[in-house]
Amino acid sequence: MKSVKNTVGALLVLLAVTACNNEESNIQTEIKIPVSVTIIKPQSISRFIETTGTVYSSKEGAIKSELTGIYRLQTNPATGRPFALGDAVRQGQVIIRLEDKEFENNLQLDGKKLSLEVSENNLNKQKSLFEKGGVTQTELNQASIDYVNSKYAYENAEIQKAKMFVKAPFTGVIVSIPYHTDGVRIDQGQELFKVMEYEHLLMDVKLPEKHLPEVTLNQLVQITNYNLATDTILGKISQISPVIDTETRTFQSVLQINNDKKLLRPGMFIKAAILSEQRDSTIVIPKETIISRQDGKVVFTVENGIATEKKITTGLENQDVIEVLDGLKVNDRLVVTGFETLRNKSKVSVIQ
Repeated sequence: MKSVKNTVGALLVLLAVTACNNEESNIQTEIKIPVSVTIIKPQSISRFIETTGTVYSSKEGAIKSELTGIYRLQTNPATGRPFALGDAVRQGQVIIRLEDKEFENNLQLDGKKLSLEVSENNLNKQKSLFEKGGVTQTELNQASIDYVNSKYAYENAEIQKAKMFVKAPFTGVIVSIPYHTDGVRIDQGQELFKVMEYEHLLMDVKLPEKHLPEVTLNQLVQITNYNLATDTILGKISQISPVIDTETRTFQSVLQINNDKKLLRPGMFIKAAILSEQRDSTIVIPKETIISRQDGKVVFTVENGIATEKKITTGLENQDVIEVLDGLKVNDRLVVTGFETLRNKSKVSVIQ
């Protein structure tokens, strides 16, 4: 009787252990791995050649005195005060005037102007007489010579007087104006001011020779600077050297940058991204979602709660994303987080 009881007890224990193991097995089979997914839609992708450098103005001029004279800094009509650093100036605007009464008198401008008028009247008179036979060809030629000499003498005097009015050579901004006390004598050759135009900037870049086939004239360039975190300025390739430097294995190019908002300043260090290739309406995925294996690259997609491993072929890529040429299609649900522990046909729980 005792033996029967022991046998029954053992069977009950065995049944309880078996039931417990089956319950744990069922729990294990129901575990779902949490993942996040994104639905694949057609996108564009671009590849850039990145480089850095310092920008400089496309036009600048240091203006020096061509004469000796008394220094007179002119008033800027836009500010009501003497011209100063940072002032915008127009081409031909008088910035500084040099005064020298003795020099002006020696030009004899009024006398030369009167002499020109007399010689012109005499020439016209001689032409009229020549047509009527009143003067010889020699007399007419002499009148022409007198007129030409008077004309050149007057024009040269005007040119010399114009040097007393120092003007902006082009529209731009004053970036340097050495201090000179108003009323002091300035010697010939002294620098008076410097003007820059930086609505268009330039940058010299040297690129590895492997990029030579990818770089063309007028190619789009995106410009960024650490001071302009939210702004991207556009430029283009304006010049390309066909020669490869034998020491650095690079070729030189010049970037022209549209800086009409004047967000950049000459001398700034910038980053330039040259657009070398672009594709539109293609499948693009984040690079971090790809698992690299010996037999190729794979990603995971989800359908009906099951993760499926997909082998892919990739194409164009940049720093963040990559193009998928084969293995995925539009509207696939790509696993973007939680894929590290997945296996093919793993059960998943999609969380957003």
